Amino acid sequence: LSMLFLTLLLLFLALFPGAFSCCTKISDEIPKGILRRVERFEIQKADGLCHLEAVILYIEGRKFCVSPQIKKVKKWMKKNKHKIPRRKPRGGKQRRDKIIKKKENKQ
Repeated sequence: LSMLFLTLLLLFLALFPGAFSCCTKISDEIPKGILRRVERFEIQKADGLCHLEAVILYIEGRKFCVSPQIKKVKKWMKKNKHKIPRRKPRGGKQRRDKIIKKKENKQ
């Protein structure tokens, strides 16, 4: 029986890897000055596995979940869009080609 449970748990983790990284509680207040220390942030949508809309702030390797309705957070997110993690662009060769073409044009 325990082997069946373990198998089902591993199957669940494989099919839904984000299930345990969702914010389940959010803060409606944010301490003064904390936004200055944020290294990056993500926006959690209330769809799929995560049932709560939230802004996830990463500070010194820790994650804090706050309400996206906080005025300070909304304003801060507009100013700090560069802190949203981006996926690495594919096709590094294309980028290299663009750089080479720019250099050729300058000469």
